[in-house]
Amino acid sequence: MTERAQAGPGRRTLLGAGAAVLGTAALGLAGGPADAAENAAKNAAGNASERSGGHGGGSGFRLDLPVPTVIGHRGTSGYRPEHTLGSYQLALDMGAHIIEQDLVPTKDGHLVCRHENDITATTDVSAHPEFASRKTTKKVDGVSLTGWFTEDFTLAELKTLRAKERIPGTRQKNTLYDGRWEVPTFEEVLQWADREGRKRGKPVWLYVETKHPTYFRGLGLGLEEPLAKLLRRYNRHRKQSPLILQSFEPGSIQRLAGLVATPRVVLLSGAGERPWDFVTSGDPRTVADLVKPEGLKWMASFAQGIGPTLDLIIPKDASGRLTAPTTLVKDAHAQGLVLHPYTMRNENSFLPADFRRGTDPNAYGDAFGAFQAYFATGIDGIFSDNPDTALLAAADFAVR
Repeated sequence: MTERAQAGPGRRTLLGAGAAVLGTAALGLAGGPADAAENAAKNAAGNASERSGGHGGGSGFRLDLPVPTVIGHRGTSGYRPEHTLGSYQLALDMGAHIIEQDLVPTKDGHLVCRHENDITATTDVSAHPEFASRKTTKKVDGVSLTGWFTEDFTLAELKTLRAKERIPGTRQKNTLYDGRWEVPTFEEVLQWADREGRKRGKPVWLYVETKHPTYFRGLGLGLEEPLAKLLRRYNRHRKQSPLILQSFEPGSIQRLAGLVATPRVVLLSGAGERPWDFVTSGDPRTVADLVKPEGLKWMASFAQGIGPTLDLIIPKDASGRLTAPTTLVKDAHAQGLVLHPYTMRNENSFLPADFRRGTDPNAYGDAFGAFQAYFATGIDGIFSDNPDTALLAAADFAVR
């Protein structure tokens, strides 16, 4: 996923969550921020599940997910290098309700899990002299990028690389895991999800994004058809399948709607931006147009939900503090659309100014307070780099 008056949790519920974490650490079971909260987060996930029977959207469909739904953003990218099986596994073990994958293709047409096709920052490719000549400059969705790109590698070549932390300056502890995992194919993730589902006795939900679909279609590497083929192979192509499809390009969601019945979500970036397929087709609409009632009604004709940036839910002022919520939640719900906004992170640098604590941008701020502000708007779920924190916050909100 591409990045772009408040209520706080009750004192007693917040202290209760903290006590559960402290108790785990005191028993010597914690090895870091992820492990310290894992047991409490699992309990929160179970409690939230008991309180919710799922939520519905357009066309009478129903997601068998708790509300608020906690979505592990690229797995647990707050604790492990993103889009690795290690990151996905930790998200599942923490109790995340659904786990996200971003898909890009290799030169030979395999779908792999990377946030971007530019793998310079997320793999050790620069340390491989045999691939030095592959470094190049490309324009992707109008942006000039220099680096190494998945579409220039076969799957076999890509498998010689190892994943690493994307923002090591912010998440220094995550660098401990650099080199531990490969770049996974989406088929490997589907196989992992099936294994874990059998082990746990319930399906593992996946949230799958097509990245830069117009760009790749122009290279002869269209994403939707091979994705639909894999979904059918692994029986995740049905209306009630435990998987949600997502894209920043409405055209990609429309194409997928003609291939599979799997639930679909249109992602929405900044209000003044235009989806890249709109740019290439000459469609003048911006995201600001799409979040109006007529735009929402149009999206509801082929999608069951939207994934707006959090700023479309509650804008920030010039100082970075939250202002009054917009009407987007009410307007989207009126069209039968669920809302899964992105992305909550624990670090000060990513939080609204209201919830930053201290002067270290990489230190944790009052993430619980920020979660409560967003949950109070009526959103159906949220993407988070820290699913354990999100689960505790969802449990706090549910008992208020």
